[in-house]
Amino acid sequence: DVQLVESGGGSVQAGGSLRLSCAASEYIYSSNCMGWFRQAPGKEREGVATIHRRSGGTFYAGSVMGRFTISRDNAKNTVYLQMNSLKPEDTAMYYCAAKSAYQCGYFGNYNYWGRGTQVTVS
Repeated sequence: DVQLVESGGGSVQAGGSLRLSCAASEYIYSSNCMGWFRQAPGKEREGVATIHRRSGGTFYAGSVMGRFTISRDNAKNTVYLQMNSLKPEDTAMYYCAAKSAYQCGYFGNYNYWGRGTQVTVS
């Protein structure tokens, strides 16, 4: 079973917080790198944050640094994205993704994707 399932999206006012979760199947969670991406209407998909499953090392897009925090719970095969101080420009479909790579500090080459969860900030 190969899947990533996102949850936790919703509507929130500017300045509010949301916590996204991504539950991964055992096979996918064996990948070293887990990431969060987002795509707003009419815009290209962009990377938000990545985490190395073993070391916990993280990498963030400049636009979310200091506001968003990515974390993981290896016992639950789950990755989280805590989003604070949300802005209207954070409105997008948020996707969880995974890849096997030595380095997780860049947003390219992800090959497993979830279906997304919508975040709307007004």
